[in-house]
Amino acid sequence: MISITRDNTDFLGLLPTSAGVYLFYDGAGTVLYVGKAKNLKSRVSSYFSSSVVGAKTRLLVARAALLDYIVVNNESEALLLENTLIKKYKPRYNILLKDDKTYPWVVIRNEPFPRVMLTRRVVNDGSSYFGPFTSAYIVRNLLTLLKQLYPLRTCNLDLTPDKIAAGNFKVCLDYHIGICKGPCVGLQSEEDYQQNVSQIKNILQGKISAVKRLLQERMQLAAQQYQYEYAHELKEKIALLEKYHNDSLVVNPRIRECDVISFARQEEMTVVNYLHVVEGALVHTYNAYFQVQDAEEIPDLIGSLITQIRTKFASTAPEILVTVQPNFKLNDIRYIVPKTGDRRKLLELSLKNANAYLQFLIHKMDKASQKENTALQQLKSDLGLRQLPTHIECFDNSNIQGQSPVSACVVFRNGVPAKSEYRHFHVKTVEGPDDYATMREIVYRRYRRLLDEDGELPQLIVIDGGKGQLNAAIEALKLLNIEQKVEIISIAKRLEEIYRPGDSLPIYLDKRSPSLRLIQQLRDEAHRFGITFHRRTREKRALSSFFDTIEGIGDKTKQKLLKKYGSIEAIRMASVDELTEMVGEKKARQIQAAFEQTFEF
Repeated sequence: MISITRDNTDFLGLLPTSAGVYLFYDGAGTVLYVGKAKNLKSRVSSYFSSSVVGAKTRLLVARAALLDYIVVNNESEALLLENTLIKKYKPRYNILLKDDKTYPWVVIRNEPFPRVMLTRRVVNDGSSYFGPFTSAYIVRNLLTLLKQLYPLRTCNLDLTPDKIAAGNFKVCLDYHIGICKGPCVGLQSEEDYQQNVSQIKNILQGKISAVKRLLQERMQLAAQQYQYEYAHELKEKIALLEKYHNDSLVVNPRIRECDVISFARQEEMTVVNYLHVVEGALVHTYNAYFQVQDAEEIPDLIGSLITQIRTKFASTAPEILVTVQPNFKLNDIRYIVPKTGDRRKLLELSLKNANAYLQFLIHKMDKASQKENTALQQLKSDLGLRQLPTHIECFDNSNIQGQSPVSACVVFRNGVPAKSEYRHFHVKTVEGPDDYATMREIVYRRYRRLLDEDGELPQLIVIDGGKGQLNAAIEALKLLNIEQKVEIISIAKRLEEIYRPGDSLPIYLDKRSPSLRLIQQLRDEAHRFGITFHRRTREKRALSSFFDTIEGIGDKTKQKLLKKYGSIEAIRMASVDELTEMVGEKKARQIQAAFEQTFEF
């Protein structure tokens, strides 16, 4: 790892000229940015030239204290490694796609006789996930089709061979109405069930023709063997599949498989639309957005965005239709900017979707902005502020009789929470339950760091408390010499009294006013965030204290148990078998014995 010195850039001479990935770290060792380069030395050097543009880039360079790099064989490997590291570290200065909603998926559970169902949570549990889909309505229609094609169980029984053989189960209504074949009582083999699941996976991947071909072969064989009822049943399933495929057909089915990616842009807002086409049918469509100041950056970003999206959808399409050729490309993938024909129609369809989503976002933001500005304008007027408080920060302290004291700072921008900017603090210099000293320390630490990082000060600071807490916060601002640069108030819970510096009497805002509601929302959000952090801190300390009395239980075991169960109570309720899976039988029995000695059951 290389230390960065801005007044002496000799360290740049240590960098190789080969392709690779570079990482900027801050002084605490947190990854700030992950980038890719065809020439590491040339790319990294560009950050330290006098011609660097963009406030975001300048702030990144100002905060960066360390540099690391990884050499790879070619630009394709650099692109894939960059995507892996971005997913791992989620650096604050990298562009990550946002889609402002939780999309539904179809999951095939990792279990005997797997269930096929809708979910909005993707968990690394060995199950197979297909999606995301743009609406739950589409998923429910698809699941209805699958139930018509294949009898599947919907129960949550544990259908292991031993339990089925023991006769623990009885068939339910689904069996009697013909939508389940009764695997719970051994009336359907797991091999037969898995064949159906395999065909379902093909349908979910858009590979309709393979399933259709298999059903046609079975239908012909059934007819030859005079099984006419079964043959007719298969014929109806083929008809359902053809209807589903024809409803989904958007282009010539000779386009076997491709991805389509287009961009629409207005000012700093950029929308990306993604279409995945298999056998001429639109299998997936997806919209996301990000903000970028300079349109010239987009060709550099396209490679990363394409990799993010293809990873999200597990796409292996051999060709990608794009509006602009990316500067970084994946090997073995054809990038096509079509001018005519069916591929051009697909790209135009994607552009139409991108523009429609962009207009939707702009309309949504305009409406939200109008609503927020009303509250902010009212707040500015009610409090007599010098400027519109588009950036507000609120502080709250949490402790129980001075134990585990912590503080929280929440940030609102344009009247809405900016949760990625929330911060929590462990109190370092205060002994015992001294709320004033705690507030003084935390406010000082917050704005000392902002000043050191050349960050943006808020227009308004809100303190949860009365005149004492307000005066403590003002003392911290005076120590930093910024008391004239920001405005500050406090709100006392009991009567919702608003205190301002220099005013001996509080002011009372109308209980129905949008300005008071905004201040209350800030105060309540800071309290919620602080209490959550305080509870987590108490649990960690209580857990550590309890396990310190058990011989052989080290820090790694404590961390593993806390990550899995979250609290001492949850660990106490766990069975010996569950604990054995986590820490081994010997430690599991030691832990249970310690609980039995400590708690009365």
